[in-house]
Amino acid sequence: MKARVTIMLKDGVLDPQGEAIRHALGGLGHQGVAGVRQGKLIELDLESTDPETAKVEVARMCEGLLANTVIEKYSVEIV
Repeated sequence: MKARVTIMLKDGVLDPQGEAIRHALGGLGHQGVAGVRQGKLIELDLESTDPETAKVEVARMCEGLLANTVIEKYSVEIV
């Protein structure tokens, strides 16, 4: 079983990397991009066979290590 964790900065937290990407896109001729938010995608291969148990365990991983929950939000998808 796999889990996908998407981690993004919370709304209201400045995203200098996203702004740099937006600026670079404009410089390459891609107009009309009003904003960019840059994040992380983490895929985990899990031994668990129960999706609910896996989701709870991955959420604990996010809270403890994968995400800085002060400034980041995360979502977990079991696939």
